[in-house]
Amino acid sequence: MLLFDGITLPLEDPILKFLLILVIILAAPLLLNKLKIPYLLGLIIAGAVIGPHGLNLVLRDSSIILSGTAGLLYIMFLSGLDMDMSDFRKNGTRSLVFGLYTFCVPLLLGILAGYYILGFSIYSSILLAGLFASQTLVAYPIVTRFGISRHRSVSIAVGGTAVTDTLTLLVLAVIGGLFKGETGGLFWIWLVVKVIFLGALIIYFFPRIGRWFFHRYNDNVMQFIFVLAMVFLGAGLMELVGMEGILGAFLAGLVLNRLIPHVSPLMDHLEFVGNALFIPYFLIGVGMLINLRVIFGEGDALKVAAVMITMALTGKWIACWLTQKIYRMSVLERNLMYGLSNAQAAATLAAVLVGYNIILPTGERLLNDDVLNGTVLLILVTCVVSSLITERTARKMAMDDSQPENESSKETEKILISIANPDTIEDMVNLSLVIRDPKLKDNLLALNVINDDNNSDNLRIRSKHYLEKAEMIATEANVPLKKVTRYDLNIASGIIHSVKENEITSIITGLHRKKNITDSYFGILAEHLLNGLNCEIIISKFLIPVHTIKRIVVAVPPKAEYESGFPHWMEHFCRMGSTLGCRVHFFANEKTTIRLQAWIKKRHKQTLTDFSLLEDWNDLLVLTGQVSYDHLLVIISARPGTLSYDSSFEKLPRQLGKYFSNNSFIVLYPNQSGEPLDTSFFSKLYTDTETRHYEKVGKWFYRWFKKEG
Repeated sequence: MLLFDGITLPLEDPILKFLLILVIILAAPLLLNKLKIPYLLGLIIAGAVIGPHGLNLVLRDSSIILSGTAGLLYIMFLSGLDMDMSDFRKNGTRSLVFGLYTFCVPLLLGILAGYYILGFSIYSSILLAGLFASQTLVAYPIVTRFGISRHRSVSIAVGGTAVTDTLTLLVLAVIGGLFKGETGGLFWIWLVVKVIFLGALIIYFFPRIGRWFFHRYNDNVMQFIFVLAMVFLGAGLMELVGMEGILGAFLAGLVLNRLIPHVSPLMDHLEFVGNALFIPYFLIGVGMLINLRVIFGEGDALKVAAVMITMALTGKWIACWLTQKIYRMSVLERNLMYGLSNAQAAATLAAVLVGYNIILPTGERLLNDDVLNGTVLLILVTCVVSSLITERTARKMAMDDSQPENESSKETEKILISIANPDTIEDMVNLSLVIRDPKLKDNLLALNVINDDNNSDNLRIRSKHYLEKAEMIATEANVPLKKVTRYDLNIASGIIHSVKENEITSIITGLHRKKNITDSYFGILAEHLLNGLNCEIIISKFLIPVHTIKRIVVAVPPKAEYESGFPHWMEHFCRMGSTLGCRVHFFANEKTTIRLQAWIKKRHKQTLTDFSLLEDWNDLLVLTGQVSYDHLLVIISARPGTLSYDSSFEKLPRQLGKYFSNNSFIVLYPNQSGEPLDTSFFSKLYTDTETRHYEKVGKWFYRWFKKEG
C-alpha cells in the first residue's frame, strides 16, 4: 500500500522501521502503564498491532528475527546472572524440594491436560506443560519494597526458581534437540552425553576465561563485548550439539554470576543495553507472531488459554501447599511463595517460541497458533495474579514483623574515599560499592585535598578530573556519590576536618607510595589519620579488579571481637563476600573464632565462610601459602593502646612488603569509641613507647623460659 511518495506499507526503509520500533519502545510502556498493563505485555501487544496480523506496518523479516533471537538469548542470560546463588545455598534443601514440586506438579498436570483435554501429541503436551512449570520473579521488587527480601519463604522461592527454570530449560532443550536429529538407536544416550560434556565445559572454562580477561582488561566497553561474546558462544555451542541455544545462554549467566557483581558498572551496562534494545526487540517480534483475530475468532485459542491458565495457577498452588506442609510453614509464607512463583514470563516465552518454530514432518507446528496466542493471555493473567497476591501478603507479613529486629541497619554509615592517585580511584570506588549498605542513600563521599598555600589552577583542574572519574564509576552502578574538593593546611588535616563535618564512619585510602628510604610503609598520612580519628580506616592495595576476587582471607587478632568496631568491619566483609559470591576465610584463635561464627550465624548466614586456627599472631607468615594471586588478604590491625593491639603489628609493614608484595590486600583499623589518641599527650606518649617495650621484654622472657624448660 502506498502511503506517501516513495513510502509503502509494510515499511521497507530501514531508517523508518528502526524509528518506528524506537517510538514503540518509548511510547508503549508510557501509555499502557496508565492501564496497569505490565511493560512486558505492553511491548508484545504493540508488536501484535504493528505486525502482519495487525496494521501491517512492519514485516517480521530477518532483521527482526536476528534482533529478537539476540533478545531471547539475552533474557535467558540475565535470568542466570540475576540468580542469587547465596540465597539458594542458604536454603538449599528446601529450595531444591520446592523447585522440584513447582516443576513436577505443573508438568504432570500440563501433560494430562494437553494430551486428554486439548488432544495434542505427547511431545506437544510435554512442551506445553513446560510453559506451566517455568516461573519468573516478576513480583520480587514488591518484597524488596516492603523490606522482607531476607524472609525464609522469599529465599526458598528464589532458590526454587533457579531449580525450576533449569529443569524447564533442559526439557525444552531435549524436545528441541529431539526434532533436530535422528531418534534411532543411541540417540538418547548420545544426547545426554553431549549435554553433560558441553555443560561441564561451560561450567569449567567460562569462569576461568572470564577471570583471566577481567584481570587484564578494565575497559568497560571491552568487558561488555567480551561478556556478550561469551553469551553467544555458549548458545552457539549448544546449537552445535543439536540443543537449544537458550540453555547455553542461561548456563553462561549462571557461571559468570560470581564475576559480575549486582552492584557494578558492568552489570549496569548489561541490564541497560538489554532493557533498552535487545529484550524490547524480542518482545515486539513475539507480538508480531500473534493473530488477535484468531483469539476471538473461530480457533480454540480461548479454550487453550483457559486450560493453560487453570493448570498453571492450580499446579503452582499445589506445589506451595505441599512445601508448606512438609516444612510446617505458615499460611502467609505459603501465599508469599505462591505469589512469587506464579508469574510466567521469560522462560515461558522462550519455550513457546521454540515449540512454534519446530515444524513436524506433517507440516504442522509442534505448538500451534492457538498455544502462541493463549500464552499471551497466560502471561497477562499470571503476572497480574502474582503481583496482587505478593503485594497483599508482603504487606501483612511486614506488619507482623514490625518489631525492631534490625537495629544495626538503622545506624548511619558514611564512607569517605580519599582520592590522590588516579591509578587507584577505580579500585577504591569499587571497594566502597561492595562494602556499603545498599539500603542507605547518599552514603558515599569522594574527597580530594589541596594544600591551602597552593593556588595552582592545575591542581584545581586535576582535582575536578579525579572526582569526576570517581563519580562516573559510582554513577554507572546507579549509586550517588558526593564530590568534595577541600583546601586545607595539609592532606591529613583536610581529611580529618571532612570526617568530622560529614560524620564519616569509614575512610578508604590507597597505599602510600614511598618517595625515599626514610618514608614509612603506610606513609605519614596514615599515621596522622590514626592519631587524629577514631573512625574505621581502610588502607587498600589492589593488583586485580575488585569484582574478580575469588576468596577473601581475613586475619583476625585475639580480642578483636571486643572492639567497638567489630560489627562494623564484619558487616563490610560479609557483605562483600555475598556481593562478589566468594568465600570469606577467617584465621583467628579459638575464642575469637567462636565469636565470629556466632555473629555470622545471627547476622549473615547466607555468606559462604571458612574458619582456620591462627593461635599465634606472630605466625602470620603461614598465610603466604593460603593467599593466591586472585585472593584478597585482609589484616585486621588495631591502634596502639586498644584491646586487640599487639606489638607484632609493628612488623606488618615489613611482612607485607616482603612476603605479600604480589597480593591484593587491605589493612583495616577498626573504629574506636571515645576520643582519638592524640587528644591526650601523656596517653599517647605512654602508649607509643612504654607499652611496646614492656610487651617486647615480657614476650622475650616467656620464650626464653619456654626454651630452657
